[in-house]
Amino acid sequence: MQGQLPKLEVKLATTDQEIQAAQRLRYEVFVTELGGGGAMVDHVNKLETDHYDRFYDHLILVNTEKDTTEDGYVVGVYRLLPGARTQPAHRFYSENEYHLEILKNSGRNLLELGRSCLHADYRGGMAMLLLWQGLSRYIFENKIEILFGVASFHGTDVTALAQPLSLLHQKFLAPPDLRVRAKQPNFESMNLVLPQDLDRPRAMVQLPALIKSYLRIGGFVGEGAYVDHMFNTIDICMVLDLARMSDHQRNLYARGRPG
Repeated sequence: MQGQLPKLEVKLATTDQEIQAAQRLRYEVFVTELGGGGAMVDHVNKLETDHYDRFYDHLILVNTEKDTTEDGYVVGVYRLLPGARTQPAHRFYSENEYHLEILKNSGRNLLELGRSCLHADYRGGMAMLLLWQGLSRYIFENKIEILFGVASFHGTDVTALAQPLSLLHQKFLAPPDLRVRAKQPNFESMNLVLPQDLDRPRAMVQLPALIKSYLRIGGFVGEGAYVDHMFNTIDICMVLDLARMSDHQRNLYARGRPG
């Protein structure tokens, strides 16, 4: 897809048509590709929706040579909610799965990230970098201090993911002041393998690319995984405190920052 890179642009969705285009991509990835579902999924029009959508900003990566109503207009998505705007929504989406009080009571500027996906044709190239550059600008402009959100493994078999989950728990568990915790009854321990039995190379292979990206820039994980049977995923909560980032990690994160 390298020849199409000049046609890509990152922006916030500003119209209903652009939001629907984002929801079409989400349907293609989360429903068709990964077998997810949900009470508000529109199978007739192939839109993955929920009641949170109207409260969130939708950061989209678009192919500028296509119309907003065409398939393939939106090729990447991030759904964003700054903590200052939770009052209309009443809560973050992640609160369905994780206890977030420790973050909400921190007095710091929060940003929830969610529904991140790329069209299959744009994975493994520059598209994700462009989307992250747009995200970096959004974070800078909104003076965000802590990022968080759930990231997913495909499938609901915890034992099959014992190695990567154990790696996350043993090497990347959030410090106490950031340590959100998965809710019952869907809570599953991630500490499934003894430290001496941890096969780090094997575990790293099993980690989804998005989770690896968060870890690379200093991300932590919350306590416990959440098994989401509706979406056919095992979710973990990623937390990134920008103040804890190293200079190298901050440069990676800020690559898209203006100036």
